[in-house]
Amino acid sequence: MGRLNSRAMHGIDFIKDLAVVMLVAGLVGWACHRIGLSVVVGFLAAGFVIGPHTPPFALVSSRESIETLAQVGLIFLMFSIGMGLSLRKLRRLGLSLVLATFTGAIVMYILTRALGGAIGFNPVETAFLAAMLMVSSSAIINKVLVESGATHEKSGQLAMGVSVLEDIVAIVMLTLLSSVASIGGAQASIGTTLGMLGAFIVLAGIGGMLVVPWLLKKMSLTAGEELPTIVVAGLLFVLAFLADRAGFSLALGAFMLGAIVAETPHKTQIGRAFEGMRDVFSAVFFVSIGMLIDPKAVAGSWLTILGIGAFVLVARPLAVTAGMILIGGSTRESLRVGLSVTPLGEFSFIIAQMGVVAGAIPAKFQALAVGVSLITTLVGPLLTKRSEAISGWIAARQPQWLADWEGYYHRWLERMQQRERKSLLWQMSKKRFIQIGVEILLVTGLLVFSEQVFALVQDYLPVDRSFPRGAEILFWSVLALLALAPLIAIWRNISALSLLYAQVSTQGHPKAAKLAPVAEAGLKGGAALLLLLWLSAILPVSNFTRWLPVLAVAILLVGFFVLRRRLIYWHSVLEVELEVMLNQGDQKFTGTTAPWMAAHSEWNLTLGDCVLPDLADARGRTLSELALRTKFGCTVAGVERSGVMVGNPTGDMMLYPRDKVLLLGDPKQVAAGKEFLHHASGAPVVSNFDEVRMEAIELPPGFGLHGQSLAEVALSRNYGLQVAGIRRAGMRIPNPRGEEKLFTGDELLVLGSPDQISAFKASIRNEGGARPYPQQG
Repeated sequence: MGRLNSRAMHGIDFIKDLAVVMLVAGLVGWACHRIGLSVVVGFLAAGFVIGPHTPPFALVSSRESIETLAQVGLIFLMFSIGMGLSLRKLRRLGLSLVLATFTGAIVMYILTRALGGAIGFNPVETAFLAAMLMVSSSAIINKVLVESGATHEKSGQLAMGVSVLEDIVAIVMLTLLSSVASIGGAQASIGTTLGMLGAFIVLAGIGGMLVVPWLLKKMSLTAGEELPTIVVAGLLFVLAFLADRAGFSLALGAFMLGAIVAETPHKTQIGRAFEGMRDVFSAVFFVSIGMLIDPKAVAGSWLTILGIGAFVLVARPLAVTAGMILIGGSTRESLRVGLSVTPLGEFSFIIAQMGVVAGAIPAKFQALAVGVSLITTLVGPLLTKRSEAISGWIAARQPQWLADWEGYYHRWLERMQQRERKSLLWQMSKKRFIQIGVEILLVTGLLVFSEQVFALVQDYLPVDRSFPRGAEILFWSVLALLALAPLIAIWRNISALSLLYAQVSTQGHPKAAKLAPVAEAGLKGGAALLLLLWLSAILPVSNFTRWLPVLAVAILLVGFFVLRRRLIYWHSVLEVELEVMLNQGDQKFTGTTAPWMAAHSEWNLTLGDCVLPDLADARGRTLSELALRTKFGCTVAGVERSGVMVGNPTGDMMLYPRDKVLLLGDPKQVAAGKEFLHHASGAPVVSNFDEVRMEAIELPPGFGLHGQSLAEVALSRNYGLQVAGIRRAGMRIPNPRGEEKLFTGDELLVLGSPDQISAFKASIRNEGGARPYPQQG
């Protein structure tokens, strides 16, 4: 009984702690929002207030329970970030922007290493500091760009692209640093860790992209709306767990599932369903980080925080500018992008927390991450709003030799791009090189993580006492067959490339007909040797699988000759499925592919978007009724609803809550239009959907609308009613057409709410129905 009472008290304490966390986080977050700060700052401040380091406000008694919930919050947060980065979006951003982002990250890493050495940090602390400063907050940057009206300018679009791609940089750094922070992780080389990361991403990514869309499609047709959400939540925790078991961070698995779901048509539905859970648990995560901040550490490091904050405000714009210039951007445009991506955020906190929990860095790094993020969040909006003036001032004063070098580099880059486009050999072979790389990572993932997978499934495999190793043989046989299809694909691509390069290399030679087969055989032989070395390096060689290479080779040979055609067919089907999935909707007209996403400063026109609040006065009204052009001079260029973009909408289009409206006009007109659409008087939303019913109403003698058609009476417009049927002289007319006339004595079967039906009944009694009851808006 005492144990039960103890457990009950623990449960009550947990509920009390959660109540304190939610209430304080909500109130402090609201206060920060009112003064123009990010709510994340409010959550961190709430944790700081109620944490154990700030008596007498240490209101949370069970930190372990809150930290467990914080892990759940991290998973949901990373899932939502992953949903913001799909492979389609990555392809639209382009390889050049990816190169610019990673170049900027490398430059920032180099600069931070120099800073870390100057202030006395050891190599591990410097690595964590660099990771904290290398990535920006896409949520904060998006908010700043919206408020400054720069979301639809070219520099703003590039800044958002860089911030989104930096999420990938953060995931890579999390993986590398978790290897450094784990026991024995420091012994693993960066190349090995990155290779393992790539193998895991390809293995889990291809498996997820084949299973998740198919599962969601089936469930959307045969299950309720809540069941796909529950299944996705289960898959979210499964993939996070598998990432942890593979030696990576929980964040990696959650991020990957978000990116996979972003490729499906169910993205909007799933994102809407997860909004509430994400908001609640993400708040718990940031509050838990705030609880770890020690005021003494903040007081002892305030000078360091200010110095690093100033360093970030200078170094991040320089690093990103260098990356943008590398891909051919002008100095002015590159500086605008660099100045717009200074704010740090959630990833800096996650990296600092991981290092502190693992004991790799001291606790003061928590305060350092929060302090620097606060500085950049406060200064970032000022830099963004003045980015055009700052970049113009710097560009006008750059040395002539630098401007000449920039022009020469841009011309050289253009020549190289034209040469690449004209290179028929490269255009014919690059897709096969990409396929070979993906297949190699897939096979690497299957074999490298095979022992972890076997440990998870061995209890569910059949075991025969007379054949104790049967479960192992069954597992490795199935694994070898799974690896056989991509191996065959690798060899087919190598054979095609060998033939192509052999023909090109011997073209024009007098003995080309004899040399081409020799060159082809040599290329195949060299590739086969490399494949054998690669397979021997990744095959498991633990104590109970020393015999695996022999068994694997035997199965591969048998499978190759017996199932070769079938495996090639299955693999081709999978390739087609993946290709369709990645390309579906690629040309869809959405908010991120609209053709007007460009700067038109010479016209003094700007584009601004706003989301219609739930209680907005404009809800339920058409664009003609709102008359934005007449009142404010701005026009509605597009409306995005549930992920579908409607360009140049007509005046009869009605706006609903959560619609994303794109306004076109000069800055003052757009600002006035946004303020009008955001206005909410607080009038309650009344829905009679649950009370809608059908009722039969007889038209009394002296009915004033006798002989008029349904279209002329317009019951739908005047009363909100729909006529489901008419009974006349014993005959029934279901779903009558608009030209059907009404006569005295007819019995109408009408569909509507009780208020609407009562209004119509009162109207036909009022002077024979001569005065229609006005429909309430």
